[in-house]
Amino acid sequence: MRIGFLHTVPALAPRFDADLASAVPGATAVHVVDAELLATAVRSGVDEDVDAAVAQHIAHLAREGADAVLVTCSSIGESVEKAAAAAAVPVVRVDARMADEAIAAAGPGGRIAVLATLEATLGPTGRILERAAAGSGRPPTVRATVVPDAASARAAGDLAHHDRLVADAVRTAAADADVIVLAQASMAPAADAAHVDVPVLTSPASALRAVLDAAGGAGPAGPR
Repeated sequence: MRIGFLHTVPALAPRFDADLASAVPGATAVHVVDAELLATAVRSGVDEDVDAAVAQHIAHLAREGADAVLVTCSSIGESVEKAAAAAAVPVVRVDARMADEAIAAAGPGGRIAVLATLEATLGPTGRILERAAAGSGRPPTVRATVVPDAASARAAGDLAHHDRLVADAVRTAAADADVIVLAQASMAPAADAAHVDVPVLTSPASALRAVLDAAGGAGPAGPR
């Protein structure tokens, strides 16, 4: 099995390499990193250029023999969905399965707290949660918050401070939520440090399960 990954945060590549090796020994990975996709989303929003670049990267990963592709940036999730419709292999949006899990965990009329470190992530995450709740008789309420200073701490390379800020925000949110969603894969390491009594959902584990399921149903990759 060969899994393709498209990242906008370079540090996520080794994380997913390790998780893939643990989940499916012998599976191989091929990575593409394009930080400019996220920079554009933050600077001016997701536009046609981002859509085109995402589609090109996914096509490249398919040509490299990927059985399925996981795009690990939630801020460009809607570009991922557009590209997936025309892709030669299954394509998984990093937060899709997490959104379904959040709706199930919150229950009818429940309270979901979404935490992000970037404003650009809130819209895509909020919309996928709304879609996941469509048809529910009593959809949960969603409250979204950006964790102050966490993005700048990460950009400065102070990952410990980033994780502390996220964990503190989780503890605050837990007082008024039935489930907490960490909207970006890069926030996942902070989840365990929070020690709260409500579920804290992160995307890497659920997204990897989703792409492995997709790859397993796709059959072996051949020339494309």
